[in-house]
Amino acid sequence: MTTPLPPRAGRHCHNALNPLHSAVYFSPEHKGEMAAIGLDDPSAVYFASRAAALGPVGASVVTATFYNFRYETVARHVPQVWETASPEQILAARQRAVDTMLRRLLGEDTVASPEMAEAAELALRATQGCVRPARPLYAAHADLPVPEAPHLALWHAATLLREHRGDGHVALLAAAGLDALEAIVSHAASGHSMSPSWLLFTRGWTKEEWAAAEERLRERGLLDAQGGLTEEGTGLRKQLERDTDRLDLAPYEHLGAAGVARLTELAGGLTSAALAAGAFPQDLFGKG
Repeated sequence: MTTPLPPRAGRHCHNALNPLHSAVYFSPEHKGEMAAIGLDDPSAVYFASRAAALGPVGASVVTATFYNFRYETVARHVPQVWETASPEQILAARQRAVDTMLRRLLGEDTVASPEMAEAAELALRATQGCVRPARPLYAAHADLPVPEAPHLALWHAATLLREHRGDGHVALLAAAGLDALEAIVSHAASGHSMSPSWLLFTRGWTKEEWAAAEERLRERGLLDAQGGLTEEGTGLRKQLERDTDRLDLAPYEHLGAAGVARLTELAGGLTSAALAAGAFPQDLFGKG
C-alpha cells in the first residue's frame, strides 16, 4: 500500500531544493563564464541563461514564459543576445558555472559524497513524474541531456522541478487576474519574496509602475493603505500556493513519501551549507 504524501510535502521539498538551482544566477562564476562568451549586462545574462533551453526565441516568448518581467526590459536584450552567443554556448557556460559554484559553496568532499549521489538519484526520479503539456520552460529543459556528475545531475533535476512548478504557478496567476507586476507586488506584500528593491532592479519595472500596480490591487481589495495584504489578499496568495501544490503534485507522488522526505532532508542540508557560504546577497530578501 502506497503511503500518502503529508500535506505540503512537495512544496517543502521544492523549497529545500530550489535554492541550489537559483544560486547560480547570483554567483561570480556565472557572471565570469557569461562574460567570457561576450555577455556582461546582468539582465542579458539572466535572460540568455534561463531562456537558452528554448532556443533563439524572441522577447515575446521570454516575457510570456518568465511572466513577471517588463517586456521593454526583455526586448533591450532579446533576441540580440543570440547574436553574441548561441544557446548551446550559453548552456555550456552555465553548466561550467554550476560546477565551480557548487564546489566553492559545498566543498569537494560534499560534491563527491554518497549523499550527493543519493540526492541526485532521488531528484532525477522525481522528475520522471513531471509532465510537458502547458509547461514550456520545464519542457525545454527536459530535452537537455542529464549530466553524468552527481552534483550537476542534482542541479539539472532541481532546474526541472523548479520550472515545472513555476509553469503551473504562472498559469494560476493569469487565471487569478494578476498581471505580471501585480503578481510580484502581491507576492512582495506577503513577505515571502525578494525585496521590492531587488524586484524592481531585476524585473525592470519603474517605481511609478509599481505604485500603479499597488493602486490596482487596492481597488480589488487585495492590498491595504500601507501596502500590506488584506485578509482577501492573503487568502488569494495562500490559495495560489495550494493550487500550485496541486498542479505540481505528480513528481512528488512519483517519488513517494519516503523518497520525498529523504530528498527534503538531503537538499535541506546542502542548501543550508550553501546559504552559510554566502550563496545569495544579504539584502536579497526582506522589505528593502
